[in-house]
Amino acid sequence: MTRSPIFAREDLAHSVTEDPSEASKSSNRVLPLALGALGVVYGDIGTSPLYSIKECFHGTHAIALSETSIFGVLSLVFWSLTVVVSIKYVAFILNADNRGEGGIFALLALILQDKRHMTPRLKAAAVLSGIFGAALLYGDGVITPAISVLSAVEGLEVATKAAQPLVLPITGVILLMLFMVQRRGTADIGTVFGPVMLIWFGVIAALGVKEIMTNPRILLALSPGYAFEFFAVNRLHGIVVLGSVVLCITGGEALYADLGHFGRSAIRLSWLGIAFPALLLNYFGQGALLLSQPELAFNPFYGLVPRWLLYPMVGLSTMATVIASQAMITGVFSLTQQAVQLGYCPRVRIVHTSSETEGQIYIPSVNVALMLACIGVVLAFRESSGLAGAYGIAVTATMGFTSILYFFVISRGWGWSLKKAVPLLGLFLAFDVSYFGANLFKVPDGGWFTLVVATLIMIAMSTWKDGRWELSRKMLSTRFPLELFLQDIADHQMQRVSGTAVFMTVSPVGTPSALLHHVKHNHVLHEKIVLLSVRTVDTPTVPMEERLKIEDLGQGFYRFMAMYGFMEKPDVPEVLKLGRRFGIEMDPATTTFFLGRETLLTSGDARMMRWRKSLFAFMSRNAQTATVFFGIPVDRVIEIGVQIEL
Repeated sequence: MTRSPIFAREDLAHSVTEDPSEASKSSNRVLPLALGALGVVYGDIGTSPLYSIKECFHGTHAIALSETSIFGVLSLVFWSLTVVVSIKYVAFILNADNRGEGGIFALLALILQDKRHMTPRLKAAAVLSGIFGAALLYGDGVITPAISVLSAVEGLEVATKAAQPLVLPITGVILLMLFMVQRRGTADIGTVFGPVMLIWFGVIAALGVKEIMTNPRILLALSPGYAFEFFAVNRLHGIVVLGSVVLCITGGEALYADLGHFGRSAIRLSWLGIAFPALLLNYFGQGALLLSQPELAFNPFYGLVPRWLLYPMVGLSTMATVIASQAMITGVFSLTQQAVQLGYCPRVRIVHTSSETEGQIYIPSVNVALMLACIGVVLAFRESSGLAGAYGIAVTATMGFTSILYFFVISRGWGWSLKKAVPLLGLFLAFDVSYFGANLFKVPDGGWFTLVVATLIMIAMSTWKDGRWELSRKMLSTRFPLELFLQDIADHQMQRVSGTAVFMTVSPVGTPSALLHHVKHNHVLHEKIVLLSVRTVDTPTVPMEERLKIEDLGQGFYRFMAMYGFMEKPDVPEVLKLGRRFGIEMDPATTTFFLGRETLLTSGDARMMRWRKSLFAFMSRNAQTATVFFGIPVDRVIEIGVQIEL
């Protein structure tokens, strides 16, 4: 039997005419994008002065105040921001984009695209690093809103001790309101993110400059010699304090994750032009304050603020931390969507909150889980100091995995020599491993929380991925060859009825089990049969002209292969409309969709432990239905069940 492939027509390709003025126009767009990046990208790292210096000199692992310790901590802060953020992320990792998109899953996708240079063992190590790094980001998504909002509201304690009993209730109310408005999307409030953060950076810079002018000697801490002296004097305790210093670079991962929204130029401009200098001025201002007023170590950030400005500053800080939390929450939504598309997470309900911006999404189940977790950790830890240990573990481990994945990309994908790649990896890991090791001392004080959350999420992700692979292997091993099925249909002249039947199938190989059961029980076929497979590729998006490939199988049978990027949501009605452009007319009113619904039994021979089989079956039962996920009209669907032993 002959099969004739149907190729894309020329009228599907969108021609783009280059305008000579486009370059100048794009340069004019950098400033607005840089302003937007201040709100979305730098909300987290921009609010770290609220608690970073405080944790070094006040709390469980604080170090005694002295000139040596103040200069040493400020030196560590300066070189951490310079090497980790400015050099590692801004100068290097931002270059590792996947068709303009960033983030740990985009980095992992770059590695998986390379089919030649990696052994299966290396690729498995890279995948494991990517999964655990992504799992840590979920822990970060829980801690960021909690510690940011709580540390801002704690400013009320500086104004008056009578406000102390109100800190937790106010924090809980703010977090509750923050998560309740997520369903409305960020389009409306997003327009004020940039201007508010611009005011924030301007205010904290001015407060820092004011204090530095009273004691300019603090600027000597720019020398790395003070950092070495700090460790020489304090030894092990100095390493423990390094775990608090790392809080100044929290949010650095957001630079890379939001690459696709703003682009390299805008992110670099807003960091080097505004965020970086403003943060340094505030940190050094806090250091200068502690030299003259060590009694303010319990909250040096608010110690910089004049008494008459305390309440407005608490309000501005709360707004800034809400923005930082919003950016992290939407980042978790985006991460979940990518995990679903790449096969690491069950299908979930995804709501698009904007008709203009595709990336603005809301995931109800994730939102509720984050809300309960954030409010729960606030009530459990009760103060920002208790959350600092959990925060540091998430940040440092994620940065370490990013460094490892970046090394795989430059050495295997880009062809860098080891002489060039290894020293760069060594520089990055020298900071990452040091920070992570320092935070291990804080595991009993809260770091355990992040590790537990990340471990549970990694187990769930890997179980879902392995379970889907085992399920696919099981189904393919029992599938009836499509050639024999089509030949059997031709020999028996089965009765055909008008209309179109679409059979959804995970793999384009063999005959879908739903089709076999349909023929077995109904003994009839529609005049037009579409075997539709939706595949997720290792790129963020797929151009519309490359979305669909069609193969004519004869006898009214067609194979549709639809491809979507890992940042896109599959849309079956869209696929059928594209089919019309290839000359295959399908009337939605006479089209029936047949879906297979598996009932999983854990008594099979799949290479998974029994408890993982049970977990996979539970996740499968509670996943969003394919009907809703793929946008199929619910009144045109027939589900055919089948039992499968794993």
